[in-house]
Amino acid sequence: MSAQKLPKDCQTKQDVRAEIDRLDRGLIQLFAERHTYVTRMAEIKTDAQEAHDPARIDAVIAKVRARAKDLLLDEDQAELLWRTLIDWNINYEKGIIAAHSKIEE
Repeated sequence: MSAQKLPKDCQTKQDVRAEIDRLDRGLIQLFAERHTYVTRMAEIKTDAQEAHDPARIDAVIAKVRARAKDLLLDEDQAELLWRTLIDWNINYEKGIIAAHSKIEE
């Protein structure tokens, strides 16, 4: 992996793109790691209704918005990203839970 350049040190579009690509590789690795925990949570849950927990969703979104604000990132953009991720995770969890329920029948 190439060395990190600060945005101010990027002199060309290629420099900027290389750094964005580096960050994207790190993000996908983090999403993959996060996914292993989502999978484990789905294995632990016993009812598909548990996959959608409005109180937990609200708490996560509040934390994401606060972190985004602290990092000077657009809070609405961060929320949109996380709500999309959460929605995907809910559907994924429901599928895993349903599959486990059928196996246990």
